[in-house]
Amino acid sequence: MRIFRHYQNIPDDARGAVVAIGNFDGVHLGHRAVIGEAGAIAHATARPWGVLTFEPHPRAFFAPDSPPFRLTPFHAKARLIFGLGVDTIFVQQFNKAFSSLTAEEFIETVLVDGIGARHVVCGYDFVFGKGRGGSAEMLLGFGKRLGFDFTAVRAQTFAGDDAARTAYSSTGIRDALRTGNPQAAARILGRPFEIEGRVIEGHQRGRTIGFPTANLALGTYLRPARGVYAVRVRIGEGEEYAGVANIGRRPTFAGEADLLEVFLFDFTGDLYGRRLGVQLVEFLRPEKKFDGIDQLKAQIAADSDRARQILSKTEP
Repeated sequence: MRIFRHYQNIPDDARGAVVAIGNFDGVHLGHRAVIGEAGAIAHATARPWGVLTFEPHPRAFFAPDSPPFRLTPFHAKARLIFGLGVDTIFVQQFNKAFSSLTAEEFIETVLVDGIGARHVVCGYDFVFGKGRGGSAEMLLGFGKRLGFDFTAVRAQTFAGDDAARTAYSSTGIRDALRTGNPQAAARILGRPFEIEGRVIEGHQRGRTIGFPTANLALGTYLRPARGVYAVRVRIGEGEEYAGVANIGRRPTFAGEADLLEVFLFDFTGDLYGRRLGVQLVEFLRPEKKFDGIDQLKAQIAADSDRARQILSKTEP
């Protein structure tokens, strides 16, 4: 597993790869179909299996003041992509110089001269280059002329009658999370939506009322609906715990910034500085302000009981 944060001077053993191209924010089922097609071709032709992606997300470059929207910041995205079996990730910095490349320059400079792609795979609707001038049809034509093969993957949709065969999309995931429907997001992702981060020091109010919480800053993550969730929590790459979490501004304590606070059931120990992955399983209720600590404690206990019941009936 290797990551190259450039396309120049790629070593010979990483060149000649079958390369899936895309932003792949979320690494949802549609993205996995594109990456998986590249993998099938790589295995069949005995070539390296690569992914070319872009950081920061082009949307963050073109609209830097837009609200946070990422489903998978790079650390999470890379972990998920490598989890599919990919050999190499090529990370192209999306900056002013790169955004100025025409579609033709991108193909010739990055794909051919840079990483030496022998087969390129992307979604049928992938566009690229200055002014979004490049398309799947262009990649097919240039491939025939410049010596690489090309495959476009059709839209991936829900099976059967589910949502009238709506295509999997990152937009659909964001809409589901913003409306407090993590189950719908999970159907597109193929797994529960997860927020990763290191535990930061908070005000330690939770431990004074019997519910010690681990706090995670949301950073560039999309803000799901504020409120309380039944969650599963992964500590590092090992232990997993059930729990209950609040996403929001803690109005009872006049909080201002959005924060993820999670209470792990049946856990004792110190989590400061540890890396957690918090999976949102089910939305329990919106965030609200309580009249006092006793009312808050009673509600957290009720939320915890309900979360335990929900999680006992669902598979990890």
